Amino acid sequence: MLILQPRSANLLLVAAVLFTTYTASARAEVGVGAGPIEGGNVILDGSREMLDQNWTYWEGPRFSSALPIKWKVVSDPVDTGTVVMSDDPAAAGGKYGTADVVTKKAYRDFRLHVEFLVVKPGGNSGVYLQNRYEIQILDGDKTSHGMGAVINETPSPYHAYNGVGKWNAYDITFRAARFENGSRTEPAMMSMYFNGIKVHSNQKINQVWGGANSGIDGGNNGGKGITDTPGGIKLQCEGHEVLYRNIWIKELDLTAANTDFEK
Repeated sequence: MLILQPRSANLLLVAAVLFTTYTASARAEVGVGAGPIEGGNVILDGSREMLDQNWTYWEGPRFSSALPIKWKVVSDPVDTGTVVMSDDPAAAGGKYGTADVVTKKAYRDFRLHVEFLVVKPGGNSGVYLQNRYEIQILDGDKTSHGMGAVINETPSPYHAYNGVGKWNAYDITFRAARFENGSRTEPAMMSMYFNGIKVHSNQKINQVWGGANSGIDGGNNGGKGITDTPGGIKLQCEGHEVLYRNIWIKELDLTAANTDFEK
């Protein structure tokens, strides 16, 4: 039987606490409930105050709502606190582009964390990187237009989805398209964990899908006319009850064409 002296026991206790703290913080960098990494900033905590402070409507060609933002702030159906619901009367019937919200700040390269919950089967929304490239939120769709897909460019990683009524998390590292003399030389690129499972790695994004009502450059050359303009993080409103909370972002400067990261 091993008998520890007080000093040895204390050292082991400290080591155990440090190890537990380290592993917990490492696990917490992705997935539901993950807090901001060092240098990251929360841009939506589920409150009306932060919604109005950091977000506004995207006034695209089909915009038909009006400030203040009409999205509802409701009680979290799973945990405590409040969350934001993508339900705006202007978007009733699935009219995307009429009441989408976008960050007031524009971004180039970044690390992004978004948590969402689909309230009812068939719930539809989307997270737009630079207000251009959509990462789909669409319950029940397992195609390249479905849940977790880089829309129309990858298959849906539907296996990682927690399902209706449960919180889900996208953790994304994004690198903007690169240009020389006004011409695109490198497409945008992203990597993503979906509920802690790596589902996209250094995925190139070639165009904006959905036309002019979808986002920046959607109306340029069929979505292929990408410009060298930073854009905000956009949340799509299609008249469905999709909830958002705990959105944070850290700006990056990714010199190399590599977005892959480990949790």
